Amino acid sequence: MSVRSRSAAAAVFALFATLVARPVAAHVDYVTEDPGDPLDAVAFVTEVLSVPFNAALFLGSGLLAVTGLAVYLWVRPTIVDIVVLREKLAGYGDLVPWMLRLAVGLPLVGAGFQGYLFAPTLSFDTGASPLLRILFIGLGFFVLFGLATRIVSTVGLATYAWVFVAVDSSVFLAVEYVPVFVALVILGGGRPSADDMLLEVASTPGSYYGRIDPVQYLKSFLDRSTTPLRRYVPTVLRVGMGVSFVYLGLIQKLADPASALLVVEKYDLTSVVPVDAGLWVVGAGVTEVAVGLALIAGFFTRGAAALSFVLFTTTLFGLPDDPVLAHVALFGMASAVFTLGSGPLAFDRWFGRPALGEEEEPIAAAD
Repeated sequence: MSVRSRSAAAAVFALFATLVARPVAAHVDYVTEDPGDPLDAVAFVTEVLSVPFNAALFLGSGLLAVTGLAVYLWVRPTIVDIVVLREKLAGYGDLVPWMLRLAVGLPLVGAGFQGYLFAPTLSFDTGASPLLRILFIGLGFFVLFGLATRIVSTVGLATYAWVFVAVDSSVFLAVEYVPVFVALVILGGGRPSADDMLLEVASTPGSYYGRIDPVQYLKSFLDRSTTPLRRYVPTVLRVGMGVSFVYLGLIQKLADPASALLVVEKYDLTSVVPVDAGLWVVGAGVTEVAVGLALIAGFFTRGAAALSFVLFTTTLFGLPDDPVLAHVALFGMASAVFTLGSGPLAFDRWFGRPALGEEEEPIAAAD
């Protein structure tokens, strides 16, 4: 077997080990009501890995993954399929604002109708708080239509900050809204969007709408002002997604093993892969932290995003009562990261073979 074949095989085995060493990626609080009896996190991990079989499986999977990645980086094979895919994805950059608008617009509308503040765990009475309901529904529809996108995204960021500071900091469960809102503030609505259509009509000499619409000048000014920041949008999205993964793995699983064990028991995950329930939790937590750190560092960014997308999809089929709308933003962000790649300030940019040059922008500025 050639060196390249061995590296490919090692990568496949590493991926398989990663998948079987963890449960489907889920927000633990979304599918459990009882937090369970408190457990000391350090003592729990120590006890799980003190079992020889658990330690061998855990360390063996990790070693296999690291070895596969190291061999790949050493050989750096040129795979035509990946090269073509990367170049094709580079042409989809102008559609990313649309992806992001769908990603947060739909769950915001759902949050308004169902009555929760970004995260399904933070519910409110829609009858007692009609203005709050209107706020979320309005934010969602404006974002979906791409109408006053930058202004609405700024309001969305302010609303998230208010919930985090004044209501409940556990809204950090839905931290994926923050990088998406920031990206939309930079990018605007893109196309297709109401902003783009109205600007085209308003900027056409002789149009009736152009005589009464002063906002066109603000949008044109913001488009010009944010142009230097557009190249950093991939960085904002991958770091935001990475932070979300680190939080899920470190805080929701490794730091709170009791709740994570309830998920394993509730869905009988040990019957899927017959290993110790504690190993499910430790494997899930460590893997999510590793994927998160890889995204933050921009290390195999598209691979990490693709793996995330597969795991989110598995979650929807594997956990029947997991709220679907709560994961739409993550789906959209994973799709955008997969499309854009790592962007600047990333390991991939330094070591890889990016489809775009240093001076090229992944998302072209509006004309």
